[in-house]
Amino acid sequence: MARLPRFDVPGQPQHVIQRGNNRSIIFAGEEDYQFYLKKLGDACQKFQCDLNAYVLMTNHVHLLITPHLKVRIGKVMQMLGRYYVHVQYFNHQYNRTGTLWESRYKAILLDSEQYLLTCSRYIELNPVRADMVGYPAKYPWSSYDFNALGLSDSLIKEHNIYTALGAGAAVSDPFVH
Repeated sequence: MARLPRFDVPGQPQHVIQRGNNRSIIFAGEEDYQFYLKKLGDACQKFQCDLNAYVLMTNHVHLLITPHLKVRIGKVMQMLGRYYVHVQYFNHQYNRTGTLWESRYKAILLDSEQYLLTCSRYIELNPVRADMVGYPAKYPWSSYDFNALGLSDSLIKEHNIYTALGAGAAVSDPFVH
């Protein structure tokens, strides 16, 4: 069966989800997360995409990506697959063979006016919903610290809808009472 074409609209954010095969782990140690984030940053820069939010869970990832040109998110995910999954990292690191991913990544084109901030929050609160942490800032593999607390994260580029909230929006942590 032919693969359905993907919609890659320049300037329009997409929620990208990729799961480990059979829900297996895709990050076994801290160095795995760091390596993936490095390659994600390299791929976004090379293919002119902004990473607006992310969370790396043990067996899947959620990314909020805004491409600047057509067919760029696919290139980002392809580069990640080549460098992280196959020969060069994970399989070599853990002496394994075969696919790491369950299937092709899934991408949902967002209506940025209505859904961008909601999607960003959904992504960054994933570790809390999964009962991995009680507070999202305690999970080191997400963009929460940047988007909610205003801390530095060189991977993240603010979307213009987020920027339009104004100065000080990032330091309004909803978990601090």
